[in-house]
Amino acid sequence: MTTELLIWLIPLPPVLAFFLIVLFTNRNKALSHSLAVGAAFLSFLGAMIVFARALGADHLGEVPFESSFNWLPTGETWLKIGVLIDPLGAAVLFFVAITIFMIFLYSVGYHNFGQPEGDHDHPGLPPHGATVHGHTVPSVEPMYSRFFAFLGLFAFGMYVLVVSDNLLTLFVGWEIMGLCSYLLIGFWYGKPSARDAAVKAFMTTRIGDVFMLIGIAFLYSVTGTLTFREIFTETTLHTLASVPTGILGLSAAGLIAVLLFIGTIGKSAQWPLHVWLPDAMEGPTPVSAMIHAATMVSAGVYAVLRMFPLLTAGYEGHGLTPEMTFVAFIGTFTAIFAATIAVAQNDIKRVLAYSTISQLGFMIAALGIGAYVAAAFHLITHAFFKALLFLGSGSVIHGMEHGVLHTGNHSVDPQNMFNMGGLRKKMPVTFWTFLIGGFALSGFPLVTAGFWSKDEILADAWGHGHLAVFITLALAAFLTAFYTMRQITLTFLGEPRTEEAKHAQETPWTMTLPLVVLAFFAVTYGWVGIPEHFPLIGGLVPNWFHDFVGHTLAEVPEAPEFSWIPLLTSLVVALGGLTAGYYAYRSVNSPAEDKLQIPVLKNKWYFDELYQFLFVKPAVWFSDVFVSKWMDKGFIDGILHAFGPATHGIGSFIRRWIDLLIINQTVGDGSYKVTWWFGKNLRPIQTGRIQQYLILSLIVLFVVGGLLYFFLLA
Repeated sequence: MTTELLIWLIPLPPVLAFFLIVLFTNRNKALSHSLAVGAAFLSFLGAMIVFARALGADHLGEVPFESSFNWLPTGETWLKIGVLIDPLGAAVLFFVAITIFMIFLYSVGYHNFGQPEGDHDHPGLPPHGATVHGHTVPSVEPMYSRFFAFLGLFAFGMYVLVVSDNLLTLFVGWEIMGLCSYLLIGFWYGKPSARDAAVKAFMTTRIGDVFMLIGIAFLYSVTGTLTFREIFTETTLHTLASVPTGILGLSAAGLIAVLLFIGTIGKSAQWPLHVWLPDAMEGPTPVSAMIHAATMVSAGVYAVLRMFPLLTAGYEGHGLTPEMTFVAFIGTFTAIFAATIAVAQNDIKRVLAYSTISQLGFMIAALGIGAYVAAAFHLITHAFFKALLFLGSGSVIHGMEHGVLHTGNHSVDPQNMFNMGGLRKKMPVTFWTFLIGGFALSGFPLVTAGFWSKDEILADAWGHGHLAVFITLALAAFLTAFYTMRQITLTFLGEPRTEEAKHAQETPWTMTLPLVVLAFFAVTYGWVGIPEHFPLIGGLVPNWFHDFVGHTLAEVPEAPEFSWIPLLTSLVVALGGLTAGYYAYRSVNSPAEDKLQIPVLKNKWYFDELYQFLFVKPAVWFSDVFVSKWMDKGFIDGILHAFGPATHGIGSFIRRWIDLLIINQTVGDGSYKVTWWFGKNLRPIQTGRIQQYLILSLIVLFVVGGLLYFFLLA
């Protein structure tokens, strides 16, 4: 099988599983999850084959795997769609396939670990239909098949986005994921909070998507194509960079890049459209992992990586362009902004949610300053350790739910870290894998992937003189290490703070095996990007990632020169943050003892309240008062009510004068009377006597003959 055909086939298994589950197997839960996991495995297998072939290909950046066909006629040309795997696509396909497959496998254990019927406030309870303290626990989630169907469609959307060779089908995959995020965040739609979170996510991301669609339309109107390799030619980019738009001094390339980037602000939850992502925790934990690691938010950064030549069109290597400055500001501010919120959150998943927003800010900031390879590197390492952390948090919640059911005290929140403690002894596999993921997120030196990718971003910022970006990201990195160690300490270290934590238990192998696999990549993937000039170990392992992914661009970016300042900064902020987090929380037993429970941080800088005041309430007022009362009942109903008497009068006139008088009496009754008169007067001659008819015929003959004779003689 050719590589191009295999690329076409990679997205198909998950979407086929979606249709098969929805149409045929939804009543058979075992068959449904088997179809979904099997489909994820087939896509994973195909992706690994393509990745292996990409590694062995010569000059993949110049001659990528691609295939396309004519789709829609556009006059003398055709709009083409197809698939493309270049170095960036191959690297992204690698992590997407692994994380999706691990999440699918984890989901089987997650939902089969027990679910109270109709109680979706507590998504995981002990298995096998046990009866504990009078509670009968069914073995699986009631909407089990539905969950795996949606998960398959979600995976299909991401695969379509990754393998697309054009912006149109990329946007199709983008929107499929937007739909699936709505369906899965609100999966437990019986909970008002889940319904609200789903609507919030859908509406917030649609704001960005509208601007992105405008950017796609503008790009097509200028270039006549949406295919990446046709857009990113030197001639096209030069033309786009030289065409002024008159909007904020941006060129056509700059304006298109900004419009497309606003789509990423929504999808990757960057400030100010960040508010939907923390609430997305209302969905099942595998959904959180899919959104935060394998699909949604990764797709936003991937889109900016894809459109990087547009973003940097006209960039000379010094003095950022206006659009690059805008991107760098959004990323840098988001990184520090979200980190300040994460330090005050008590929900184990909500801490990770704000952590994701912050880490995405690192990637966006890197792209804004031109650090293409560093952003791609951190995107992939982050996907591995963030998927690990979210799945690990789900394992923790499941373990705590076991304790909740054992004690019968359902008032205890199994996601609140202050209700935990001492879980390292109860859940050893979860603890060690979570510790690896947490250290990778913190950038623990040398042994975690997060250190190498985050250090490269700081090195690029320092090496190119972006001091404000460097200092802000370094402070955000310190806060990251701090709140990560806070989370680990409150959850796993010390002694259990509740009876529920004392009775927690380890989760089944279908949940712990994916944790072990992801923990492996959270450590080892960083080794492929060790800088060549790094002290002592630089050069021992080739910097494969920079050489491979860098060839996606026409000109391979230069790696930043080694400097001790960013290296020492990385060491200080990582180790300092971890140490400070441990010592600050090793003896904290309740929120009252936590000095960071500051209202402004705990309430997320009041952005939800601000948006409620600025946008939601005015929109509700506009719909209720202006549209409903004034426009509908006042203006429109007033017009309709005015038309009512008028049309009634016109109808009365038509009925009285036109219908009754003219039509009925004149036309209808008049024609009847004329016909009746003729019939009455002609009836006497219809006697039925042959002799009379002959006499009349002779009379008529004589009359007609006489008339003819008279006219002929005349």
